[in-house]
Amino acid sequence: MKAMILAAGYGKRLKPLTDTKPKALIEVAGKPMLHWVAEKLVNNGFDRIVINVHHHASMIKQAVKKLPFKAEFIISDEEDRLLGTGGGLLKAKKYLCGSEPFLVYNVDIISNINLQGIYSSHLKQGCIATLATSVRDSSNYLLWHNNKLVGWEHIESGKKIIAKNTTEMPLRKAFSGIHVISPRIFDLVKESGNFSIINVYLELAKEKEIFSFDHDHKYWFDLGTVEKIRNGEKVITKNHYIFVQ
Repeated sequence: MKAMILAAGYGKRLKPLTDTKPKALIEVAGKPMLHWVAEKLVNNGFDRIVINVHHHASMIKQAVKKLPFKAEFIISDEEDRLLGTGGGLLKAKKYLCGSEPFLVYNVDIISNINLQGIYSSHLKQGCIATLATSVRDSSNYLLWHNNKLVGWEHIESGKKIIAKNTTEMPLRKAFSGIHVISPRIFDLVKESGNFSIINVYLELAKEKEIFSFDHDHKYWFDLGTVEKIRNGEKVITKNHYIFVQ
């Protein structure tokens, strides 16, 4: 099974920690974020794992060589240019193509999300992508109707993107940084360079089905700031087992 860890970002919200270290190697409850995510993926059967790198790329490359897991780790090098979530996936296309879907996991997310569950759900639906979501406070929401993506909304600005009109009010759910994608998406992407995969999803949702996979956000942590790391560490330390299974 294939997966990709998105680890190329600058981690600007974690400055000054990321001035001298990539976000992926910032420690949380005694282990780098990259270690947490890799361990969870391997424990769930993912044995071919692509990791994109840009900021302090050489440090991540060295850390990957030392990961104590039985899996094939492949570096997708973006040192020349940071490509965003969509561009990063497109650059890694040669590692992710094939007949089976692949899972994508943001390196700054630690959770107890059932990876086998979202993967199986995606296979059952046979859709372009399945996104882990939950009903929680956020500034950005994806809009859903019958568990299918129909739009996006930014609460503070009031900006909306409607991919499909619905007869009922769509449900706001926040994206959790974990998704399963069909390799068919590579034939549908029109963008190039640095771009967001969310924008691709919103465009594809006009004609294709993109599903949500709901989870309980109680044990889901976005570790993008120092404060969020500190808030999550006590829970993560106490419940270590559930975050790597």
